[in-house]
Parts: sequence; C-alpha cells; structure tokens
Amino acid sequence: MTDVFVALRQRLPSLSKVERRIAEAVIDHPALVVESTITQLAEACGTSAASVARMCRAAGFAGYKEFRIAIAAANSREEAARELFRVDDAEISPADSALDVVTKVAYQEARAIEETARGLDLDALDAVVAAVRSAPRIDIFGTGSSGLTAQDLQLKLHRIGIPGFCWADAHLALTSVAITTPGSLAIGISHSGQTLETNELLALARERGAITVAITNYPDSPLGAGADHVLTTSARESGIRTGAMSSRLAQMAIVDFLVVRLVQQGYSDANELLRQTYAAVQDHRIGGAG
Repeated sequence: MTDVFVALRQRLPSLSKVERRIAEAVIDHPALVVESTITQLAEACGTSAASVARMCRAAGFAGYKEFRIAIAAANSREEAARELFRVDDAEISPADSALDVVTKVAYQEARAIEETARGLDLDALDAVVAAVRSAPRIDIFGTGSSGLTAQDLQLKLHRIGIPGFCWADAHLALTSVAITTPGSLAIGISHSGQTLETNELLALARERGAITVAITNYPDSPLGAGADHVLTTSARESGIRTGAMSSRLAQMAIVDFLVVRLVQQGYSDANELLRQTYAAVQDHRIGGAG
C-alpha cells in the first residue's frame, strides 16, 4: 500500500500551484499536519482551509481528518526507519562526515526500493508479464539514466530467451516504431514521465497498435497517462543527491520484479537458459569459474 508521502510526491506535477505549495510544506514538515487543525495548516501555508481540503482530495483522501491520520502513521514509520539507519535527517549537508553521507544515501536508496515494492500495482505487473510473453516484438525506450535501465531490461529479457530492442539513438528508435505491428509491446522508462523523446516514441507505438507500458515515478505524468499499464517507482531526489540515484535503483527494482515474475512462471525453460548463458562465459574468467 502506498503511503501518503509517496502519494503526495507522485501527484505533485498534477496539483495546482496552491495545492502543490501545501503538499510540499507537508512533505518537508509533517508535524505541521500532525499538530495542526485544517485552519492552522492553511494559515501556515498562506492559503485557505478550502485549498487544504482540495489538496487532501487530490491526494486521494475524503477529507482533512483522514489525511491527518495517514500523515501521523506515515511519519511514525519514517521515524522508525531513520532510527534503524541511525539518521536524524535524511538530507545531506556539506558538513556531513563520510559515514553520514554513506548512511544517508543507504537510507534513501533502501527506502526507494521498499516504497516502490509496497506501492506497486501487482495487477499491472502481471498484465505486463502477460504482454511480454505474448508480444511478437518488444521495444524499450529510455534516455539518460533511464536508458541504462532500458538496457538492463533488454539484457535480462535476452538471457531468458525473450528478444527485445533497446534504442539509445532516437532516430533508430523512430525507425523501429515505424515497423511496430498490433500486439507488439512498447515500454517507456522516464523518472519524470515528461521526457520528450520517450513520450513521442510511446505515443507513436500506441498509434501503431502496440500495447504500451510506462515505468515512471509520476503515474499522472504525460507518459503515465498515455500508457496502457503503469509500473510506478517511489523515489526521492533532492539537494546534493542528484537525479538518477534513488530513481535508478527504483527503476532497476521494477525490472527485477518483472523479470523474476517471468522466470517464476516459466521456471524450467528460463532456468535452463540462465544456466546456459552463465556457463557460456565461464571460460572467459580467470581461473575458469566464479
């Protein structure tokens, strides 16, 4: 189940300017909600109680009371997770020691995988697995760091006998989409869901009759909104932590969930292919093994 902080972060791009300001204040300072009435929160955010109520509904809650309870519960879980990693603040500062940096990065990346797993739409996952199994052709699109995830997915599918095409060059990707046929599968990967090339390629594939899949942190983004199936990551990127850290790991986790589910459902054949591909490179290791 997706917690309220994850839901808020995922919905930020689709919120109005005022609603986004309230949501960002809540994400940064959860105690504002835990300790405040709806009127007090509105005053702290420089807006009206009606705007706070609209933000609560946009986040998927019936009203402020339900929203406040969810924030309190999620904040308790967050504090427990920080205690486990022994970090009092997940943000990295210039004064942090090497130990502080390593601990905080580990905390954020572990949380990204945990929250991605907890919030994943399992019906969508199985629908994508079924589409991968039946598709006569699979194209995978991603640019920048998402391109690395696309390559990882293509390689893992290849190892279990499912050929796919991963395109780093936009022109080559366009030529591939041009020969897409109905029933084919197109997978677009973008943390923001706003990457121009990935959106264009997935839209063209859909026009050609392909089943489309988005792997993104923002299901309401253009990429997510235009896809048949959405596999949503839950990653936080801010401050000194550049993009493509937690987001990359969350995307890789989605890839692993998908591939392991594929292997599980065709265990005998897939396991033999994995054995063969592992054995194929053993003579190219120093010492011949390991």
